[in-house]
Amino acid sequence: MSDAVKATRSYDSPRRREQAAATRRTILDAAQRLFERDGYAATSVPAIAAEAGVALKTVYVVFETKANLLNVLWDARLAEGEEAIPVLEREWYRRLLAEPDPESKLRILATQAREVKSRSGALLEVIRNASTADTEIAALWSRIQTKLLDVQRSVIEQLAEKDALADGLDVATATDILWTLNHPTVWHLLVRERGWSAEHYERWLGDAFCSQLLRAGNDE
Repeated sequence: MSDAVKATRSYDSPRRREQAAATRRTILDAAQRLFERDGYAATSVPAIAAEAGVALKTVYVVFETKANLLNVLWDARLAEGEEAIPVLEREWYRRLLAEPDPESKLRILATQAREVKSRSGALLEVIRNASTADTEIAALWSRIQTKLLDVQRSVIEQLAEKDALADGLDVATATDILWTLNHPTVWHLLVRERGWSAEHYERWLGDAFCSQLLRAGNDE
């Protein structure tokens, strides 16, 4: 292979990767708009292709199925650029882990909850609604809830190590309380149904975390 051909291929490869990534983002954005507007079941792959301005074949080549597209979309919105990094290794969680003060830990968690649900709360509701009629989406909804539970348990274990949990509260019960308060259904009820602002939700959530979980003196 000539040096000229090598140089051309080296030049084209990054450009093609950038184009492929841009197409992927365009399809994901289009899918999210339609899922949130019309629901999962009513949104067809041809409609997503038309909304994205790409060929139908392109959607299938990139994502294979509508269910996989929704899975990828959720991971992208949750991770915000950190899809390849496990949840407990992401930047926000490392800050929480390094924070020595129990209340501040819970406030970091409340901020993260507000940020995630503000950008993906409507999508979460799409997934929850679709999970009752589609087995693949039911598996996604189960995975979301399991990951949420795992993160809450990890936070509670950190508090327990500092002897910061409220008197009489064991790790299992505290995990259930944190999981319930931080569940996307609560966000949906307060923000989407009752019209709370995201900031109001975050303040309430942080206060609820502290009042329900921390030993007296830690939540002042």
